[in-house]
Parts: sequence; C-alpha cells; structure tokens
Amino acid sequence: MTEAARGHLAMLAFSALVAGSFSLGGMAAPFIDPAALNAVRFTLAAAAMWAIAMTTTGVPRSMFASPWRYLIVAALFAAYFVTMFEGLKTARPVSMSAVFTLNPALSAVFGYLLLAQVTTLWMAAAIVIGGAGALWVIFDGSPQALVAFDIGRGEAIFFWGVVGHALYAPLLRRLSRGEPAAAQTAVILTFGAVLLALWSGPRLLATEWADLPAIVWWTIGYTAIAATAVSFSLVRYATFRLPSTKVMAYTYLTPSWVILWEIAVGQGTPPEMVLPGVALTAFALLMLLREETA
Repeated sequence: MTEAARGHLAMLAFSALVAGSFSLGGMAAPFIDPAALNAVRFTLAAAAMWAIAMTTTGVPRSMFASPWRYLIVAALFAAYFVTMFEGLKTARPVSMSAVFTLNPALSAVFGYLLLAQVTTLWMAAAIVIGGAGALWVIFDGSPQALVAFDIGRGEAIFFWGVVGHALYAPLLRRLSRGEPAAAQTAVILTFGAVLLALWSGPRLLATEWADLPAIVWWTIGYTAIAATAVSFSLVRYATFRLPSTKVMAYTYLTPSWVILWEIAVGQGTPPEMVLPGVALTAFALLMLLREETA
C-alpha cells in the first residue's frame, strides 16, 4: 500500500469517527446540558492529548508564550461542540452533518480573508456542489422550505458553531509560531475545558452524574477519545501524505457515514427526499479528490 493510499485510509477512518459523534450525540443530547457534557469531554480529551504530546514531540516552553492565542481558538472550538449538541436536541443527525459540510465553503472564505489563500475554479465548483447538497438535506429537499428559508432551530444553532469551526483552522495557522501540533492541541483542549467548566459551572455541579443513562457516558468517552484524540492523530497522519485539498474533501463524506451510523444504532434511515443531497456531497468529495489532476 502506498503512502498516499494510507493517507486516504486514515481520512476514511476519520470521517467515520466524526460521523459517530452526530449519531451518539443525538441520542445523548436530551439527557445532559451540552456545555457540561463538553466540559468533561474536553478534560478527558486534553488528558489524552497531553499523553500523546509528552510521548512524541514533547512540550517546549515556547508553547506558553502569549497564551491569549490559545484562549481565542479554544473558545471557537468549544462553541462548535456546544452548538452541535444543543442543535442535536431538535435536529436530525443527518441534517446536522449536512450543516457540517458547509465547513469547506466557510473555510475558503476565512482562508482568503486571513491568509490570502485563493481557491481554484475546480475546487470552487466542488464547494458549490457540496454546498448545494448540504442545503438540499437541510431543507429536506423542499424548494418551498428553501425559498421561505424555513430552517430548523437546531440547524440554525449549529450553523454558527460551524462558522467558528471554519474560522478555527485559518486563525490557528495565523497565530501559530511553529509549535508541535500535539502539544498545541493539548493546550487548546485544556483552555477549552476551563472555559466550559466556568461557563457551565452551576449546571455542571447540578448534574446528577451517577443517574445519567449509559448512552451519555458512551458519548463522552467516544467523543473524547475516538472523535478527538484518535481523529487528531489520523488527520495529522494524512496531512503528511495528502494535499490539504484532499484532506478537507473527506468532510463531504460525513452525511453518508451518519446514515450508516443511524442504521447501526437502530435510529432508522433518513427520508428518501434527502438522499439526492447526500449524493451531491459525495460527488463533491470525488471532485476534490480529482482536483490535483484536474
């Protein structure tokens, strides 16, 4: 197997792991405050990333210069996950994952504004097609709902989290000073855990942790380890073997994985009307994978 093939395999695993967050999160969201859940999740994820950092690249002292940088990006990262779980209280996981696929389009905008990164015509076309597929899913394939901009409350809340997530990557690159990625992520997650603990304070203390259903603990464990620490390692691995465009392309595979997750956890299949939109996002993935040769 070539190094590029290993990179694609890593991103396939990454997209599947991220998709699991939507399905499990949808099952856990009604039972716990989103900020309280993520405060615990960030704490566990930070511990895992500190272990990875200490056993790989180490943590240089320069990491702690100008800590305000990490505070800003940690706030964006935390907002993304809190809005995700808040949105899952009322929105379907497949619809929420479609909102997530708007991330490449938003990233292209912020990349241009912050880093003067210019998108190729082929890549722009793929982003437009992927965005159209996402809108199809978000509005349940209904032109009337699109014209009326009848968007669900959960999707609307999560959209602002996705805006923060799209801003996170170019802003982190702008503020980065060459620190090791694992150590940088560990510090960001630590700041995020502190922010969420302060934000959710009374709710965090009032939560009857011992009485929570098992799905909440499964979700906390899964999102902390699989969807954060392991996913980080997979993206890091793929980044050194694939062009950044191809790494980003796997975002569009998320709705397809969520459908499989929903079937696996017994939540059924989505309405047939949304499937053409899912197909468009998958087609956008194929376009971006071909972008280099095009």
